[in-house]
Amino acid sequence: MTAPLVARTRGELEKALTGVRAAGGRVALVPTMGALHDGHASLVRRARERMAADDAVVVSIFVNPLQFGPEEDLDRYPRTFDADLEVCAGEGADVVFAPGVEEVYPHGEPEVTVDPGPERRSLEGRTRPGHFRGVLTVVAKLFGMVRPDIAVFGEKDYEQLTKIRRMVADLSMAVEVVGAPTVREADGLALSSRNAYLDPEGRKHAVSLSRALQAGVAAAPRGPDAVVGAGWAELAAEPGVEPDYVVVATPDLTGTPEAGEARMLVAARVGATRLIDNTALVLGPSPEATAR
Repeated sequence: MTAPLVARTRGELEKALTGVRAAGGRVALVPTMGALHDGHASLVRRARERMAADDAVVVSIFVNPLQFGPEEDLDRYPRTFDADLEVCAGEGADVVFAPGVEEVYPHGEPEVTVDPGPERRSLEGRTRPGHFRGVLTVVAKLFGMVRPDIAVFGEKDYEQLTKIRRMVADLSMAVEVVGAPTVREADGLALSSRNAYLDPEGRKHAVSLSRALQAGVAAAPRGPDAVVGAGWAELAAEPGVEPDYVVVATPDLTGTPEAGEARMLVAARVGATRLIDNTALVLGPSPEATAR
């Protein structure tokens, strides 16, 4: 197991990738905020599988202040750099790009940012104003600094994945965006760095999110309203859980389907910790659609 090279600046990053580019190699990027778990490891593994031996896999570790709201957890977000390096080494990453805030935002908070579109059409955007502006801006900056051929993101943050894909398409970025399946605990809880905030009681309650998704999948033959109702009932019945939203949308999140492939997305607060999850499902026609 070879330790990855750690680059702290754009110059160090460019130097680390010079040989790969000179030989015509390709570069894969896995953007993270650190506190890596098995879900992140699966993203690095997916990137490594897509690359040849002489290509490079870069994992970025940067806790991006631009995507945190004033009441959110920037200061207490877990930072576990030494453990993160071990995860990266174990999955075959070649370079860990770990810049400081001043390297990513050398002029302070940027005046030019990436507009994610109307927040009224966004799930997380309504609850976390400015969040996706921060996400898309830092991802665009990482694309500019790393210049990857492919970038791997987890489906656990599904709305984020769809917005990054739309940004790449709308801004004609030469990056292939690859989505990787959500990794779960044995009881169904989606792996997330924020799970570290849960106490033992909260950890038990948090499984209600995956149960809500299972209930939605079971209700899918009866249409989208049945899915939402089943998911909401599961969350509302769990002590200590405050549901935020249960939504069924088209796979690109641009509409509400009545039948066929769809995505179910849920968010809830478990104690002081806000969690999100989602799953793919196939809807049957709703009773209203059948009647028409």
